[in-house]
Amino acid sequence: MRFYLKYDLRAPGFGPPAEELYQACIEQCAWAEQHGFTGVRFHEHHASEDGYLPSPIVMGGVVAGATTKLAIRFSVIVLPVHEPLRIAEDLAVLDLASRGRVELVVGAGYVPYEFTMFGRDVGDRVALVERNVRILRAAWTGEEFDIDGRPARIRPRPYRGRSIPIALGGSSVRAARQAARIADGFDPVPRRFLDAYLRECAAFGKDPGWYPGPGHELRLLHVATDPDAAWARIRRYAAHENEAYTRLGASAGSGFRPTPDPDQLRASGAYRIVTPKECVELLRGLGPDADVQLHPLVGGLDPEVAWESLHLFYAEVMPQLAEENEA
Repeated sequence: MRFYLKYDLRAPGFGPPAEELYQACIEQCAWAEQHGFTGVRFHEHHASEDGYLPSPIVMGGVVAGATTKLAIRFSVIVLPVHEPLRIAEDLAVLDLASRGRVELVVGAGYVPYEFTMFGRDVGDRVALVERNVRILRAAWTGEEFDIDGRPARIRPRPYRGRSIPIALGGSSVRAARQAARIADGFDPVPRRFLDAYLRECAAFGKDPGWYPGPGHELRLLHVATDPDAAWARIRRYAAHENEAYTRLGASAGSGFRPTPDPDQLRASGAYRIVTPKECVELLRGLGPDADVQLHPLVGGLDPEVAWESLHLFYAEVMPQLAEENEA
């Protein structure tokens, strides 16, 4: 069973300041490495009022410097809005500095404003993903190649001369089919699109590469001795996350939709606040290949509340799961 932290580092005005959340993220990642976690995931958006993380590679570099083993996964990089040569260089350097810990998931994006901001047309996003994936692969060979009629060469190469595998993220059957054609794996949200990816890979006779193991479709898994009291402290942040994603337009693929009453979010099952015993029951049926994601600072949550959950998860959930997986 693999355990991940994930961060978007929102900092809405009603919560702790951004610098406090960023510091908590670094400290939590260092703690997670020492307590059996596999990796950390960083997300990306731009120009969000709440400061949603716009520069995940920089943040990944900071965390790589504070750790030695933790996988640094970017999930996802909104590839069409970036200059691919710059991304290739930045990731190669980070992969070298972290000794091969970079894991890359790219996506087509879906927020029109972000494309306008970077001088791109949102209607070109699918074609731009394919173009930029080709450029990344060519760049990491270390050899000279052609980009729009210009010679280009990227050095240094990633760790031990590898080409960093490129998975594709997505929330549609179209994304699943594109991933089967051009990517080294698929990271669907929600997981129901995984079947389409595996079918397409089988039709191509292609190894599907990386894809997530079994898991629950949860936006938040938070452990507390008193779930109702914990929810009272979390509900405003969960509501903010849901509202912000809805404004971005994520509801089309990921299930975010306007929810005036925050308690409906908890009732939907997307935000689970559970006791340690309930958490073990929730996770034990997933099996040893499961991917479990914790979102400690959901919506800009107070780090004190996040730490309470992480400590309980480590002390009272992980040991029982480990014993059962070894049995």
